[in-house]
Amino acid sequence: MANFDDLMSLDALAQAELIKKGDVKAIELMDATIACIERVNPQLNAVITPMYDQAREIAKGKLPNGPLAGVPYALKDLAASYAGVRQASGAKVFKDVIADQDSELVVRLKKAGLIIPCKTNTPELGCHVTTEPKLFGPTLNPWDTTRSPGGSSGGAAALVAAGAIPAAHANDAGGSIRIPASACGVFGLKPTRARNSLGPGMGDWASGLATEHAVTRSVRDSAAILDATSGPDVGDPYWAPTPKRPFLDEVGVNPGSLRIAFTTQTIKGLPTHPDCADAVEDVAKLCADLGHEVVEASPAIDGEVIVNAFTTLFSTGLAGLIDAIGEQSGQTFTADQFEPLTGFTYERGRSYSASEYLRTVGTIQSISREIARFFLNYDLWLTPTLTDPPLPLGSFEISSEQSAQQASDRVWDFVSHTPMCNTTGQPAMSMPLNWNDDNLPIGTHFIGRFGDEATLFRLAAQLEQARPWAHRKPPVTAL
Repeated sequence: MANFDDLMSLDALAQAELIKKGDVKAIELMDATIACIERVNPQLNAVITPMYDQAREIAKGKLPNGPLAGVPYALKDLAASYAGVRQASGAKVFKDVIADQDSELVVRLKKAGLIIPCKTNTPELGCHVTTEPKLFGPTLNPWDTTRSPGGSSGGAAALVAAGAIPAAHANDAGGSIRIPASACGVFGLKPTRARNSLGPGMGDWASGLATEHAVTRSVRDSAAILDATSGPDVGDPYWAPTPKRPFLDEVGVNPGSLRIAFTTQTIKGLPTHPDCADAVEDVAKLCADLGHEVVEASPAIDGEVIVNAFTTLFSTGLAGLIDAIGEQSGQTFTADQFEPLTGFTYERGRSYSASEYLRTVGTIQSISREIARFFLNYDLWLTPTLTDPPLPLGSFEISSEQSAQQASDRVWDFVSHTPMCNTTGQPAMSMPLNWNDDNLPIGTHFIGRFGDEATLFRLAAQLEQARPWAHRKPPVTAL
């Protein structure tokens, strides 16, 4: 077997190449990965459902002829289901639920040859920007274990950042790929709406807010995984425009001179933490140095309107999901069966009328047209991913000092521009190009045109080459 540290420091495509050439066996790689997970998980609480025995059995058997055959890949415990494995979704009321089928995403992951050794921690029903569920306890940030790894894909991002696995499944309905990617210093791209299918269980969620993909150590892994999973499933209500060529082929292509707008302010026009603002300005300068045209500009949109509209869609989506599960299982759920913020969001979602929901969809469609017009003049929009560096654990806890409404308001202030991309359906990515004086990662956020992941991947690869990050290791590391 290849040197342990060298093997585990490779990205997924490099690991797959070693297996293909016969330099390492899939079971050897799986055993090494499980050892790494076991090394860091007691400090991070990123993994909540080990699947080691079945992963080892798969790794010993005949592998599919996929581009990532034999590579370990963690599955987030939300949305995407794996038949026969617990799917608690971070919620006490669902702690005994066992999935009865693979979701289409998992079918495609398996076809690509990825082997899933574990499921990762997530906040209750993904309804938070930090991964601190009461059911499983908080996931800790490997850069500083007193701080949050972000959410809702916090377990996935922490595991990848700690070097235990090269890539992990994540999903995003308001920033849940990009928020933890920023907080943990990994690469996180949210694809265009409906690039990945949510089938067979759902057509979409909350008018298309939710998107499946991954957090990764390298840009090319993100592209390769998206190639393996994207495209419509039978019966999908709609799907993203077909790319001109595989996304992996875009990695390394000269992006040319792009016209990039940037802002250091929040979507409401408010200032962000100096570390976050400095990171945007630094990356804007880096882009200019690489030959791109960079100007300070933002679309003419009302951030408060976007936040209110997103809140309506997200909360009604959550309420509809909970009520649908209740109807299917013959149960009646109440807000007090969930954590305070989830229960607050559930009640708020149930309070809206169908008319209010449809008016909100119209509002979002109008905003999407306005933002699309902005992208007639600019190829990309650079913004802060988050308004603050990774926050201390418990920052969003509801207590006598912080009401549910105050916690909810703080959530939306913290995530800055990420929810907007879910409402418009645009692809966006958080890039780990900056660390502050406290050695905490500060992600920067690029938003692309609808359907244009290609430009994002081209620029991401160029920036990755100009300012590599794979050598950075947090205090909690498997390597």
